[in-house]
Amino acid sequence: MFDKKKVVKSMKKIIILISMALMLLTSGMSTLYAKNAKQLVVGVAPGPYADLFKYAIAPSLEKEGYKISFYEFSDYVQPNLALANKAIDVNVFQHSVYLKKFSDDKGLKLSPIINVPTAGAGIYSRKIKSLDELKSGDKVTFANDPTNLARALRLLQKHGILKLNPNLDPATVSEKDIVENPKNLIFTPIEAAQTPRSLDSVAISVINGNYAIAAGISISSALIKEELTEELKNVIAVRTEDLHKQFVKDIQDAVRSAYFHQVVEDPKYGFENFQKPDWYVKKWPNK
Repeated sequence: MFDKKKVVKSMKKIIILISMALMLLTSGMSTLYAKNAKQLVVGVAPGPYADLFKYAIAPSLEKEGYKISFYEFSDYVQPNLALANKAIDVNVFQHSVYLKKFSDDKGLKLSPIINVPTAGAGIYSRKIKSLDELKSGDKVTFANDPTNLARALRLLQKHGILKLNPNLDPATVSEKDIVENPKNLIFTPIEAAQTPRSLDSVAISVINGNYAIAAGISISSALIKEELTEELKNVIAVRTEDLHKQFVKDIQDAVRSAYFHQVVEDPKYGFENFQKPDWYVKKWPNK
């Protein structure tokens, strides 16, 4: 005998089972998509390198299916710790000398994958227009992290402001290794991010290019501009264990692309006066 209520009840069960199956299928597909999605978190410090990645590199990666997000740190310490701890996938803010020393000191396994155009450090002032105007007792600031401190001291020595102990490794010297200070200047290492803010209270400050740009200071206004050697040009860094992964190759390809060159040389982005890596100059010798 036909039982309408039983049929309806059975149909409801079938509908529920089909709905559950569809939910599980959808959930499974979403999980699979999440696992296969090509997502990259890029760590940066204040300055132009987030923009360099965003405008010159990210578009090429996005065409390959990557979703790019950025995390900005306020110092030179956290980006490498975050990279080692897998909080981010890649960072761009430092030169290879700093990367190596920081990694060695902290026992981290991080590696550079390619150099990028870099804004060098410079000697800046709001009080004088020439280093010849420095007088006894004037204050000088520069970054206090060991690598950039030594770099600042070498720049000051090159332009006759001080003399360092010639018997020491110039890559590791500090303000304690100044053996001649003819103008009797007061040298004060401070956090790199604070160097632009110190300009109102000091005669000169050695400021890294990224922090100068982040503070709205034109790098063309430097009294003296640093000439970067290759190891002082910034790098994109990843965990050493990731060196052979596809995303690393894709980043390298994006940086070597014609699109990257086009953006770097376009004046509207502000990168055209950055000092270029050797590979870049060889690839595009007229620029």
